[in-house]
Amino acid sequence: MHQSATNQALTAAIITNKNTNAGTDLINIDPSAKQNFYDFYLAEHQNMACRRLHFAGSSFGLLGLAKSVRTRSPKPLIKGIAAGYACAWVGHFFFEKNKPASFKFPLKSFASDFRMYGDVLRGNLSLKDRKLDKPRQK
Repeated sequence: MHQSATNQALTAAIITNKNTNAGTDLINIDPSAKQNFYDFYLAEHQNMACRRLHFAGSSFGLLGLAKSVRTRSPKPLIKGIAAGYACAWVGHFFFEKNKPASFKFPLKSFASDFRMYGDVLRGNLSLKDRKLDKPRQK
């Protein structure tokens, strides 16, 4: 599989300072590197079925969180997270045909998923056609 220019730029920009007690996702990066990661993240979510599945999965996760708070039980949250990741992984493996970024960058991917979720809710990203995505300001 070829590595995109965005992915190569991300790799070059991200690794700055690792905390030896932390995982590979807990590294110090400047704000522009965070933007570069989100650019990479969006490049990995070009297929509309994958985006829709991510949106549904994030919704399941949020519904699970809400039910966990309401019932004071962790079970709905665990089920919501499991359903969310299942949706996302189906989107990547069957539609996008790539590996989820969460395998290498779990925390940044989790944050970027909710950033993408917010962009969809605000109308900045489309679940119908990439041509309807609004240009992002850098």
